[in-house]
Amino acid sequence: MKTIRVACLFFVILFLFSALFSGIFLCVKSEAADVSYSSAKAMCVMEASSKRVLNSKNMNEKLAMASTTKIMTAITAIENCKDLDEKFEISPKAVGISGTSLYLRKGEVFSVRDLLYGLMLISGNDASFAIGEHVGGDINTFVKMMNETALKIGASNSHFDNTHGLDSKTHYTTAYDLALITSYAMQNHIFKEIVSTKNTKITNADGKTRYLKNKNKLLNSFDGCNGVKTGFTDDAGRCLVSSAERDGMTVVCVVLNCGPMFEECSRHMENAFENYKLYNLTEMYQFENVLPVTNGRSQSVEVCTYGKYFYPLKESELNKVKITYDIEKTLDAPIEKGQIVGEVKIYIDNNLHFSEKIFTIESVRRNSIWQKLFDVLTEW
Repeated sequence: MKTIRVACLFFVILFLFSALFSGIFLCVKSEAADVSYSSAKAMCVMEASSKRVLNSKNMNEKLAMASTTKIMTAITAIENCKDLDEKFEISPKAVGISGTSLYLRKGEVFSVRDLLYGLMLISGNDASFAIGEHVGGDINTFVKMMNETALKIGASNSHFDNTHGLDSKTHYTTAYDLALITSYAMQNHIFKEIVSTKNTKITNADGKTRYLKNKNKLLNSFDGCNGVKTGFTDDAGRCLVSSAERDGMTVVCVVLNCGPMFEECSRHMENAFENYKLYNLTEMYQFENVLPVTNGRSQSVEVCTYGKYFYPLKESELNKVKITYDIEKTLDAPIEKGQIVGEVKIYIDNNLHFSEKIFTIESVRRNSIWQKLFDVLTEW
């Protein structure tokens, strides 16, 4: 009897341990399978054209951004430099900036375009200062231009103290703002061309060549990757802004203070591409494109819209799209080409996202004896 009790107790203990370890295993497996999980202090995944946030964590927390600052430096320079190929001398102030360096020398001559490659591929802090000094006239003016550009974009929770991203108490951004800035910058073909470049070389006026290799590993490992910028400081930790395009949809991923930054950006962007598709919602219109006409030379007139509206949606979200039409049932001649005859609105989850007018695509003259007489006289 005692032996049976011991055996039963043994099996009970074995069962409890089995259940315990199974639970631990399932928890670990569940966490690993949770693609929305992030070890970053802050993270934001955004579809670039619509600015829709697809995934996030602490995306509005103000944090140091390290060299991802240079995204703002680059787009500010590109938009405010009259001639990117104009060559200029490197001033003494731009030489010897701490941190990652292009090792510029006083009096060297480069173009802004060359230095932009040095800025975005190998993260030259000295290049950032030289660019700012040349484009802004002085570095303080250029930093002011950076902050003005941020506000124009809508990045209201960001503030820039410098062009390179070295730590400063009042130099900060948020994951959301940085995704917004990057989405804006990627619309510029010059910026996009620079940040998508894997390897290049720049040569100064004396013929000395520097070979540049992009630090963004995802350009070689992630399908569709086309940018953008890495960064690291003690305060900011490892930071990465990445971008990729597939099937016409561009996804921007920002991770701030994230150890496995390349792995995390890859995972979050892959998840976005797997779950979302960029839809042209104007292709879902179903209004009658021919309207009847009274008192006209023609009994009908064709109408149309001209706009396009793209938005990323999961397949399960398509039923949240509602389209309403406010259009005249009958038109009375005369009718002018381009005459507004209605309006169409697109709602997603009861929120208005897009609206546009409906226009006639041809003229219709009035069918009257006076109109016929006028036509005869005009032709004569």
